Amino acid sequence: MFPISDDNPEPGTPFVTWGLIAICCAVFFLHASLPPGEAELAVYQYGLIPGVLFGSTVMMDAPVPAWATIFSSMFMHGGLAHLAGNMLYLWIFGDNIELAMGRLRFILFYLLTGAAAALAHAFLVPASTVPLVGASGAISGVLGAYLLLYPHGRVQVLLLPFPIILLRTFYVPAIVVLGLWFLIQVVSGLMSPAEEAGVAFWAHVGGFVAGMVLVPFFKRRDVPLFHPAQPRVFDARSRARRGPWG
Repeated sequence: MFPISDDNPEPGTPFVTWGLIAICCAVFFLHASLPPGEAELAVYQYGLIPGVLFGSTVMMDAPVPAWATIFSSMFMHGGLAHLAGNMLYLWIFGDNIELAMGRLRFILFYLLTGAAAALAHAFLVPASTVPLVGASGAISGVLGAYLLLYPHGRVQVLLLPFPIILLRTFYVPAIVVLGLWFLIQVVSGLMSPAEEAGVAFWAHVGGFVAGMVLVPFFKRRDVPLFHPAQPRVFDARSRARRGPWG
């Protein structure tokens, strides 16, 4: 079950969400254009290395302070699939959260939840010298906020059965999609030692929890928690009944 869109329209244009996607893509393709040696070095220079952050390892000629890699690491990705998956989730869920908070508060929320995710990972493996990169921690915060704001929002998911020719899509409440996603992260984190896992599951968990904790303080006052989402079909029918004069 793989999310591909949501049916939860909100008035406004999510310029920040689009901007974050554009920045992540630009950084990825710039990074990919570097010679192999320089590309690998950039991951160590701008990715979050817990050992460097906590002082047990020294990074020679580091271009940015260790604390700054908490934020620079959010805009780097380890491969095209890594980038595509993260940007898809940000595109699906980010617009609603941006419009529910406003642009400036959404930027701050995104950075704070990303930082919380990075620190959750770093505290579990404080001596690790493996760099952490990716926007998934911050995006996990967006997912946590979405769960509290729009638990009944309709998320279109792709079912991947066997054989593949039976592909189909259907709508599922966000509370099911995001609740299942969170459960998978927790179970995967418990089953995979943080030092050995190729995916930073506890960063996802930390970002998600941070998003749930922070969203009441960042949402606009007129936006309630547990919002009864209104799909486009319903919205179109309501407008048709009202007519051109309201």
